[in-house]
Amino acid sequence: MLFELWLSFFVASAALLAIPGPTVMLVVSYALGRGRSTGWWTVPGVTLGDFTAMTVSLLGAGAILAASATLFTLLKIAGAAYLIWLGIKMWRAEPKLEDIQETVGRSSNFSMFWNSYVVTALNPKSIVFFVAFVPQFIDISTPVFPQFVVLEVTFLTLAAVNVAIWAALAGTLRTRFKSVRTLKFINRCGGSFLIGAGLLTAAIRRSA
Repeated sequence: MLFELWLSFFVASAALLAIPGPTVMLVVSYALGRGRSTGWWTVPGVTLGDFTAMTVSLLGAGAILAASATLFTLLKIAGAAYLIWLGIKMWRAEPKLEDIQETVGRSSNFSMFWNSYVVTALNPKSIVFFVAFVPQFIDISTPVFPQFVVLEVTFLTLAAVNVAIWAALAGTLRTRFKSVRTLKFINRCGGSFLIGAGLLTAAIRRSA
């Protein structure tokens, strides 16, 4: 695949993963409630969950491409529009402090692994997001399967590193997550990257 496409995917994925979502908030909650060491049990759960959701999404996208290159192009266009819509929605969102909760309970290590897997893998929004996001960085003029493999390995590696970093830094996040201004800034950063990803892929298609 084109290095420019891979680099764009790498940057966009790294930026988007850094934005706290349900998975990150679960990891942070465990780390705040039971210590940073619990984060090491959530890392494999999140990574396996992303692998499940992403694989299902790519199989669906691959099936569409096998049926028709035109349908796949339409999927990419719809995906770009979806990303832009998500970005605008995130920009306009008003964060609520009560959404940030600590999960202290007496969960076992396996429970933390399983919960992080379920939250990541079985969230329908994750599958829809991957269907919209990943095809934007696929060049249909070259073999698609190797590109899927490269993008999936890239994303899963970034996801694992991201979760580990959030868990390690959780001790310093308690006060920062109590600021509505900080939450709003995070939302707008994430929204900007989503909008940018949609616009970038539209520009790539025009220049191709």
